Amino acid sequence: MKDMDSLLIVRGRVVDPASGVDQEMDVLLRDGRVAAVATPGKLRGQAKRTFNAKGCIVTPGFIDLHVHLREPGQSHKETIATGTAAAAAGGFTSVCAMPNTVPVNDSAEITRWMQAPERGALVNVFPIAAATVGSLGEKLTNFAALKKAGAVAVTDDGKPILDDRVMRGALRAASGLKIPVVQHAENTRMTVNCSMNLGATSFRLGLHGMSNAAEASIVERDIALARATRGHLHVAHLSTREALEAVRRAKKTRLRVTAEVTPHHITLVDKNVGDFNTHCKMNPPLRSAADRDALIAGILDRTIDAIATDHAPHAFHEKQVEFERAAFGITGLETALPIAITVLHLHFKVPLWRIVELLSSNPAKIFSLKGRGTLAKGAHADVTIFDPGKKWTFDATQSHSKSKNTPFDGWSFTGRVVATIVDGKMVYEV
Repeated sequence: MKDMDSLLIVRGRVVDPASGVDQEMDVLLRDGRVAAVATPGKLRGQAKRTFNAKGCIVTPGFIDLHVHLREPGQSHKETIATGTAAAAAGGFTSVCAMPNTVPVNDSAEITRWMQAPERGALVNVFPIAAATVGSLGEKLTNFAALKKAGAVAVTDDGKPILDDRVMRGALRAASGLKIPVVQHAENTRMTVNCSMNLGATSFRLGLHGMSNAAEASIVERDIALARATRGHLHVAHLSTREALEAVRRAKKTRLRVTAEVTPHHITLVDKNVGDFNTHCKMNPPLRSAADRDALIAGILDRTIDAIATDHAPHAFHEKQVEFERAAFGITGLETALPIAITVLHLHFKVPLWRIVELLSSNPAKIFSLKGRGTLAKGAHADVTIFDPGKKWTFDATQSHSKSKNTPFDGWSFTGRVVATIVDGKMVYEV
């Protein structure tokens, strides 16, 4: 008998690293869960609707560990509704929202507000709460209350925790609750008035540059604190070869240290700033070609655990100013997969399996999102379907995000999302 709330995905290549599956299979979704994954034809007639995924890859729904949805307080940049629409178009079924909102998400009330149905989210929203009150780096928030309200991690992203005592306390408290502390690794004492990477381009443009040491020194300090507290440190948007090497060493000693990289840091370098292109201004900044190559090596040798977009929408007027005055950050939800396919898979020969792992199963493990990041029977019916051979051009004016601040406008890519399914419901389809 056909179920009224069911969908059968047929003829697709299922890639599910968590289950060890990489072959043509049919996937049956029913009542918001994965009901079965079986050889082609075996599930015929068991669903009301059928989706033909011939020529496509069918994967667990992508999970973005690092997005800025700007609500509450900055809806001129983005709203939870528009940001999650962009996420759906990029194949993301879950996004983890940073707390640098207005006011800062340092309370259970704001955490719950962000998840309320009234926000109009198209995909799952998992708030990451502030680690300190007001993200001022002084007094820890109530981690237990925040976790109970739905927070999956804590961070002062954008405002790194510089005080050793506070960071030690955060790692210890978070460890007891089995949640990670996410750190924006930047010694801000070393980056005052800096707007890009320290190098030949910053020298040519006459701009103050951020050194690699400003990132690496914080990562090394945090790893030492993680060792002392047995806490879980997650390094956000890692960008330098020195910081990568510190993470690599930590993993060899089996410390609970994980790290993410952004699509833009594996694609662009500081030279792309050109003549003050503010769409190439982000924090951490675009680094040298050597740093970029080191990050790709870190993906290949599994030092890097996840790809996260650091989707940072800004209004037009916040970018169309002098470089030093322009806001840091770019949008990234809709270009993450095509960059991963075009750059990592086609150019650097990273297997599709590994890309799916970086975008789905690993993020689910890092933030302990149970029942996600897999297509195993009983898992949440969150599914991403993409065509790895589709050639297309990204047009920022057609973006689902409220903001258009991207360096990838007009870029030609290979690989495109064709459908995104959340809880068994189609939320995006080409």
